[in-house]
Amino acid sequence: MSNTRSLTDLEQTDAFLRRHIGPDDAEQQSMLETLGVESLDALISETVPNSILRKDLLNLPGPRTEAEALGYLKGVASKNQIFTSCIGMGYHGTLTPNVILRNVLENPGWYTAYTPYQPEIAQGRLEALLNFQQLSIDLTGMELASASLLDEATAAAEAMALAKRQAKSKSNLFFIDHDCHPQTISVVRTRAEAFGFEVVLDDVRKLGEYEVFGALFQYPNTWGEITDLKPLIDAVHAQNGLACIAADLLSLVLLTPPGELGADVVFGSAQRFGVPMGYGGPHAAYFATRDAYKRAMPGRIIGVSVDTRGNRALRMALQTREQHIRREKANSNICTAQVLLANIASFYAVYHGPEGLKTIAERVHRLTAILASGLEGKGFKRQNEHFFDTLTLDVGGRAGEIVERARAARINLRLVDETTLGVSLDETSSRATVEQLLAVFAGDGQASDIEALDRQVSAAAIGIPEALRRQSAFLTHPVFNSYHSETEMLRYIKSLENKDLALNHAMIPLGSCTMKLNATAEMIPITWPEFGQLHPFAPLAQAEGYKVMIDELEAALREITGFDAICMQPNSGAQGEYAGLLAIRKFHESNGDEHRNVCLIPTSAHGTNPASAMMASMRVVLVSCDDNGNVDIADLKQKAEDNADNLSCLMITYPSTHGVYEEGIREICQIIHQHGGQVYMDGANLNAQVGLTRPADIGADVSHMNLHKTFCIPHGGGGPGMGPIGVKAHLAPYVANHPVVPLDGPDPENGAVSAAPWGSASILPISWTYVALMGAEGLRRATEVAILNANYLAKRLGQAYPVLYSGRNGRVAHECIIDIRPLKAASGITEEDVAKRLMDFGFHAPTMSFPVPGTLMIEPTESESKAELDRFIDAMLTIRGEISRVEQGEWTVEQSPPHNAPHTLADITGEWDRPYSRQEAVFPQSWVAANKFWPSVNRIDNVYGDRNLFCACPPIEAYEA
Repeated sequence: MSNTRSLTDLEQTDAFLRRHIGPDDAEQQSMLETLGVESLDALISETVPNSILRKDLLNLPGPRTEAEALGYLKGVASKNQIFTSCIGMGYHGTLTPNVILRNVLENPGWYTAYTPYQPEIAQGRLEALLNFQQLSIDLTGMELASASLLDEATAAAEAMALAKRQAKSKSNLFFIDHDCHPQTISVVRTRAEAFGFEVVLDDVRKLGEYEVFGALFQYPNTWGEITDLKPLIDAVHAQNGLACIAADLLSLVLLTPPGELGADVVFGSAQRFGVPMGYGGPHAAYFATRDAYKRAMPGRIIGVSVDTRGNRALRMALQTREQHIRREKANSNICTAQVLLANIASFYAVYHGPEGLKTIAERVHRLTAILASGLEGKGFKRQNEHFFDTLTLDVGGRAGEIVERARAARINLRLVDETTLGVSLDETSSRATVEQLLAVFAGDGQASDIEALDRQVSAAAIGIPEALRRQSAFLTHPVFNSYHSETEMLRYIKSLENKDLALNHAMIPLGSCTMKLNATAEMIPITWPEFGQLHPFAPLAQAEGYKVMIDELEAALREITGFDAICMQPNSGAQGEYAGLLAIRKFHESNGDEHRNVCLIPTSAHGTNPASAMMASMRVVLVSCDDNGNVDIADLKQKAEDNADNLSCLMITYPSTHGVYEEGIREICQIIHQHGGQVYMDGANLNAQVGLTRPADIGADVSHMNLHKTFCIPHGGGGPGMGPIGVKAHLAPYVANHPVVPLDGPDPENGAVSAAPWGSASILPISWTYVALMGAEGLRRATEVAILNANYLAKRLGQAYPVLYSGRNGRVAHECIIDIRPLKAASGITEEDVAKRLMDFGFHAPTMSFPVPGTLMIEPTESESKAELDRFIDAMLTIRGEISRVEQGEWTVEQSPPHNAPHTLADITGEWDRPYSRQEAVFPQSWVAANKFWPSVNRIDNVYGDRNLFCACPPIEAYEA
């Protein structure tokens, strides 16, 4: 019999599916035998309720090879036209240093890491984020900064919310300078409407006519004007309000910091510090404020603490502000920051240092001054007297023809109206750029004498007022003055990377966080210039490639979820929740049901849900769960009936955060609809639905999709993320629109929820590529294997640890919760001890104490092999054996390996007086030695860090010591 394989068989060997799915066919069969089922189909039928299980495949194109997918997408990307962008408005061309591009943005050691909740194995990115905070503090002149927010516009909305919380004013009115960026104004108005705040948009000269709790000013403003903010800030303070300043970060190198002028909050985008425009994102926002407001500040704060040896160690400080702890009382949804991009911006500042940044800023400013002089000489009147990098020009009704000439020269200007144009320069601008612009405006085709204009500017005052020129030093810390050669910078980046555990080292089994493979082929397109160098407000005709890619991804997501429309704007899962609830709210208002404001939330829901409901001004009513972790349907019915007149919606996570497919999910949705409410299905666990069932078919009206979970965008150390929402047809008119780039479909009157029309568009190619590589059959198989892996773990670990919840036939969904509380009661060993001990085996801990205190929630995903699952199981069983030795009195809690974990090189090279050996401490299984990950610090003292909050780089004296 011939062993010759057919062409079809040979073509299958290039299938991406076998590289995405961890266990091969033989391993899957072995795992199924452990579970006592014959096939994957049999397991799925035992696990997923038959009432929602799809029998047919999704209607999607077949899978493509990596070469086919990338070849096609390259062709799509080529439809984008890369013009020189002079649009400005908060987005600028920048040069990403290649040492940062290759070793951070394109490096899985940086982009596959998770939020640093386990700081002992995250000291590298925590240091990079601390540098980002120091950068923000130094340039703004403020006392305290966070480790990034989503974008400048949403940071403005957070600033308004902080002002309301902290201001002594009794007013409900927030003032916005009408010279702020239009996208910022829109996002702030959207948030204010949801919160029930009043907003006035007016000229700053009329500020005194209003009584306000806060005010928002832009510095320099959207037209490029540089205004002395001090009188405005004083006027706000006179009313017991807070002054919030949106500031261009590069301009602060040359301008007086807002903090020195009395500002209360300063924020903005760090995009131009080495992060490509990417058609809108992802970009890190910075946020700085007064120390007095630290407990009200949104976003994560990195603080300096100590470990058990008294050594300096970093951690996320003041975590009790976060939504999974405070729920509806949280300051904001801070579940997604923009860590990867904040790291890039901080490395950009480290690499260039203060002198390098000053050179870049002065060069941009000087080119702008030369352009201003040249345009004045050609008869164009400048509307802004002062400037840093932006000129607004009166062109006397000639705007259209000048814009056309500019486009013929492949330059985009800001078209304001028939008589007004804006032009902004940036780091990528050159003499040639200025020459081109002067020729475009004059229309005479004559070259300008740049040298003569430069001499002319030298003899004249340039754009920054003398009183507003920066006098204070910045970035004086050694970290910003030590790594300016590529060799030193490369080694610094690598030294930090070595301190962090990411997916390129081991499984990260975090429940609800879906840390799955971010395949290299999926990541490649994000650094293509065709995707990276577009301004988000570029003419749509220049972004045809983006339109094709986004339209195709939206079509796939509609098929995968069953929804009628997709809104791509939310740039995180938390933003998606917020956007979805706003759509529900607007829908009710359109029906005259403004009073419907009650949001039912089961205690098994995702942790961001109550905070999102609060942001939409909804009243949260919690619904109980039964002993099996399911929604208590009797309690749901009662609360739906009790609140029927005011019921807005139910927020439910499916499968539940308890790791269970609830059999009654259809009935749950029907109950809500019967009482006039809408169903918001949290998409956190969509990885357990794709191909098997669809939220819209189950009964959901709206759901967000965590593209950084189910659809393979990497977590990036705590961001980037994307959280587009799917909605049924009746909600489609009520999703976000945009003031600068109006979107087809939503009501034109709808405000924005994020700064850019399509959110963080530059990372959408990752999810597009994942769907293209997997195809319908692959997507279903991924879900099935995720369920297989989770049940295999639950089965094997269940012999040693209680599995808290399970569904029909004792099966779990894509994740499971193991209960440490009985072991803690018997031995004194805590869930934190288990989490830290896993570090000694080279693993990141599962999700700790969420959603149930004293537990660990484990999600292996479909991407982990049986060998990796078995190593994790071995580690957990070894730890269980150590707990048994404590239970039996062989060790005290204080003497045990879990209690002293993680163990570092300092432990085993110093004095040793513990009852277990050094070998047991650091090589608890033989396989650990082959790929040992060494935590760089011992267990960190969280209480000390919060009681002695310090959130900047250590003083120079510490380095000298």
